Amino acid sequence: MGAFGLNIVPDGQGNRGFTWQQAARDLDGLPDGAGLNIAHEAVDRHVQRGTGGRVALRWIAHDGTVTDVDYAGLSRQTNQFANVLSSLGIGKGDRVFTLTGRIPELYVTALGALKNRSVFCPLFSAFGPEPIQTRIAAGRGKLLVTTASLFERKVRGLLPDLPDLDHVLIVGAEQADMGDPRVQSFDALLDAAVPEFAIAPTDPEDMALLHFTSGTTGAPKGAVHVHEAVVVHHATGRIALDLQPGDRYWCTADPGWVTGTSYGIIAPLTNGATLIVDESEFDPGRWYRILQDHHVQVWYTAPTAIRMLMRAGTDLARRYDLSHLRHLASVGEPLSAQAVLWGEEAFGRPFHDTWWQTETGGIMIANAADTPVRPGSMGRPLPGVEAAVVARSPNGRVKQSTEPDVTGELALKAGWPSMFRAYLGQDDLYRNCFADGWYLTGDLVRTDADGYFWFVGRADDVIQSAGHLVGPFEVESGLMEHPAVAEAAVFGKPDSVTMETVAAVVTLKPGFSESPDLRRELIAHARRRLGPTVAPREIHFAADLPKTRSGKIMRRLIRARALGLPEGDRSTEANGGKTIEEASL
Repeated sequence: MGAFGLNIVPDGQGNRGFTWQQAARDLDGLPDGAGLNIAHEAVDRHVQRGTGGRVALRWIAHDGTVTDVDYAGLSRQTNQFANVLSSLGIGKGDRVFTLTGRIPELYVTALGALKNRSVFCPLFSAFGPEPIQTRIAAGRGKLLVTTASLFERKVRGLLPDLPDLDHVLIVGAEQADMGDPRVQSFDALLDAAVPEFAIAPTDPEDMALLHFTSGTTGAPKGAVHVHEAVVVHHATGRIALDLQPGDRYWCTADPGWVTGTSYGIIAPLTNGATLIVDESEFDPGRWYRILQDHHVQVWYTAPTAIRMLMRAGTDLARRYDLSHLRHLASVGEPLSAQAVLWGEEAFGRPFHDTWWQTETGGIMIANAADTPVRPGSMGRPLPGVEAAVVARSPNGRVKQSTEPDVTGELALKAGWPSMFRAYLGQDDLYRNCFADGWYLTGDLVRTDADGYFWFVGRADDVIQSAGHLVGPFEVESGLMEHPAVAEAAVFGKPDSVTMETVAAVVTLKPGFSESPDLRRELIAHARRRLGPTVAPREIHFAADLPKTRSGKIMRRLIRARALGLPEGDRSTEANGGKTIEEASL
């Protein structure tokens, strides 16, 4: 056990000088040895070190108005919110939910809750009433921060069914008169609170964050993370994302998704960066203007966004001065080699893919900032992370593969600081994630001779066809090499002879339209590129693909639609499934 009670994870990839104990020394800890608190490391320690005048948060409103909050101001505001929580009887371990857009109050809530030793639980503002109620009830939420419009549209009708929810704070209302005694004005309470707050002793194992998984393969689960996770957030922000003090950094993920918290709030602030926050949704021109006008140096985004920028064309990117960009990274689902190389074409730099999960809490495998990018690869395990390719046996044991190019399940040696500590209220499900000291990720991978990991597919997405295991990502990447294809999703259809056949749904780039000839051309392209065993036997066209709000393609949902099966949980589907056109399968 090291500093703050850290478990030191052996490093199997050659970085033998690194330990999590060493990484913890880069953080200050609470004064007088009172433990470890995420918010102190993210905000207050910078003020104590004399850099409180540096901009911590630069917020860009829908209309382009820019608001800067420095570290000293963020410290005061988060102190005020911690005092608000304390005055309302919200204490250690109580769950504080947010349902807002990307507004400054969201970040004040997150860090103020952590200072108060409460648990921060973010929700996507695009959620409908049912997923909102499900998550607040499952998390036994005590307080919700939201806006007046979201309250009226999505929350008011839920209050009778949320007896544990003691308080709802409305942002943007000087006085909240919403017809319910539980509802008050966020602004009025914050303005009345004093700006001094002393963080109480915080054990590294105190619960800090509750993230609900995106639900690509079923109903969401509440993953519990603790304050000790900040050690991984801080270290991997530096190692994988090259974050340096004073950097202007833009993580495009919404804090409703784990990336938007771990690397959209915590990692950049602990590393002393300026966090760029855009209130608006994706728009290619707006994004390029932000990168240009705010001199963004480190940019962390999702493969879906990269593919949409690719669809908009390289010429658009070249209209802007993007010379300040130093490091480009991607997260959310595997990044195709084509997207990596397009980064070179459009920005003069490749995108660095990173791999991690809600459950891991932080980046585990990456094409790190100081190592060569291998296009199409997940990268290599970061220092302090021991990863392996394993096979599960019927008796619950795992067998580790030591040879390259063997497909198996990705496993991580348990014990890193940001490893989730529980699925809230689902102990059996949590225990089933581990075997022989390994966390079993459910992702199928292979390694090459140089130790790079390559994603094959989710264990429940892999297609078994004529005795072959076919990974959807490989087929999707091959299809996307065709100049007409913008995105692709691959799934297996039952077949009496081969067990399953490979089928694909594609969206097209501007200038191309669906036709029988194009369908035949794509199948022929895939057969040449991938071989007849792996290539899809049927291709369907769609205007869009169903995705989670974090940008992951929901193959489960596509397959269910194709086969007429129950669609299951759709609460995390982008736009609630209301505007996505379904392919005619």
